[in-house]
Amino acid sequence: MKLIPRDVPPRSAWSLEQAGVPPLLARLFAARGIRTPEELDDAPARLLPPDALKGCTEAAVLLADALQQGLRICIVADYDCDGATACATGLRGLRMLGAAPEQIGYVVPDRALHGYGLTPPIVEMVRARGADVLVTVDNGMASHEAVNIARALGMKVLITDHHLPVIDAQGQVSLPEADVIVNPNQPGCPCPSKAMVGVGVMFYVLLALRAELRRRGAFEAAQQPRIDALLDLVALGTIADVGRLDDNNRRLVSLGLKRIRAGRMQPGIAALFATANRDPAKATSQDFGFALGPRINAAGRLAEMGLGIECLLTDDAARAQALARQLDAINRERRDMESGMREQAELMLEAVMPQDEPPAALALFDPDFHEGVVGIVASRLKDRLHRPTFVFARGQDGLLKGSGRSIPGFHLRDALDLIGKRHPGLLVKFGGHAMAAGCTIEASGFDTFRDELQRVAEAGIEPALLARQLSTDGPLAPEWFTAEAVAQMDAAVWGPGFDAPVFSEEVEVLGQRLVGERHLKLSLRVQGTVRDGIWFGRTEPLPARAQLAYRVSLDEFQGRQRVQVVVEGMAD
Repeated sequence: MKLIPRDVPPRSAWSLEQAGVPPLLARLFAARGIRTPEELDDAPARLLPPDALKGCTEAAVLLADALQQGLRICIVADYDCDGATACATGLRGLRMLGAAPEQIGYVVPDRALHGYGLTPPIVEMVRARGADVLVTVDNGMASHEAVNIARALGMKVLITDHHLPVIDAQGQVSLPEADVIVNPNQPGCPCPSKAMVGVGVMFYVLLALRAELRRRGAFEAAQQPRIDALLDLVALGTIADVGRLDDNNRRLVSLGLKRIRAGRMQPGIAALFATANRDPAKATSQDFGFALGPRINAAGRLAEMGLGIECLLTDDAARAQALARQLDAINRERRDMESGMREQAELMLEAVMPQDEPPAALALFDPDFHEGVVGIVASRLKDRLHRPTFVFARGQDGLLKGSGRSIPGFHLRDALDLIGKRHPGLLVKFGGHAMAAGCTIEASGFDTFRDELQRVAEAGIEPALLARQLSTDGPLAPEWFTAEAVAQMDAAVWGPGFDAPVFSEEVEVLGQRLVGERHLKLSLRVQGTVRDGIWFGRTEPLPARAQLAYRVSLDEFQGRQRVQVVVEGMAD
């Protein structure tokens, strides 16, 4: 691993300090591109306006007409946390804006039975519920056939999504013929926040709908429903879906965290915090990514995402607690299954890495792999080997369902598009983003897919990108090894594109021992002071001196707090 210190523009850091930002945070923010205090302002008024999204105004008119005409609206959700939070946001928002309970509903695909997104069988389910308007959240951009069927059945179709559109055989963008599409990544959309996730798009549609209803005289401006009450859901979905924290996403997450810390959250969010043994008064973006998000996602992986959506929808605290406990149990099962699959994958790696050097890209399949967990295993292997990785499982229809994760510099969805063009018919379907994508193939095509993925990666990834690199914030001065400094860092919003602080320096290793058979407990001399440390998932001993990358956290034991070094990596 190569540790690369971030550049800290001194003028920017000074400007932030002069505006009252604590010195350590000023340095960290400046290193992440923040130039002025205004960029840290998370006031709702600084959010992008709804009309920045192409189609948002038209979507508001469509939904306002439906509400005022008493039409039935059905949301088609996705089976991950973004889809669940987007669905809950949409339903709660429509209720706030005047929809009767019997006027709105939702369906969510079963991962094993229906696959991803809006499909003809899902359209039939929606129609069977008597819906007049079909609204997708976090899906729909690739659902050409299903959209045509829905419209032929007389339904209005509104797609709200953030995934990249399909590119046809002629290299042209192909959009479904929906009545309205709202997606920052559709052609011609001027919205600068291309990283907005599905729940963010739905939130903006609701803002536009409120404005349209206000224009029609449904309520006075002073009495309009507070759509910002849904920002806890928006924050959870944005972080759980690994949305890049551009200025707008960072503000959405920050506003959601403020509500949660103040105790203003949906009962389901509060129940998930309690089940995860996290304190909402000290909520961080890491809680969304590592505690709440996985529990919601587990329902879509191993059970039925309706559990997660109902947890986020209910206003009954007792029911929310019961549903959160169910989600927690499913998540424990998911962890056990993931552990077994990772062990099997590690054994398989020995066959493809005889010299202990991985190929440019990996694709693994085992008949015993579970379709709902392949994405997590792909992510873990990608992190360990620093290679684009696909992991496949056999679906109930006999096809192989693959989930992939990539490294910076290799666009996974574009790689799939190229593979599909080189081998027509190999990919039954595919979609995704630069860093995460999925595809379905015939079982007989796995070897071809694996070999072609490696060829595309070998041609498309510069050798320097295959070397693991970690950007760091340099040494942490002794005066910042305090509970107050750690709390200040924890309170900020961190995530993709605005990475959490990681420091680096040479340390002396005074002691090391294994704990829990999988983690290395350390005693380190850091700038002359002995510090406790831990390296999770590391079993190999460290040398007497090492250049370590680390973060700091508060370790609480018997009512006392200590600052602990949590090692993230070591320079080669």
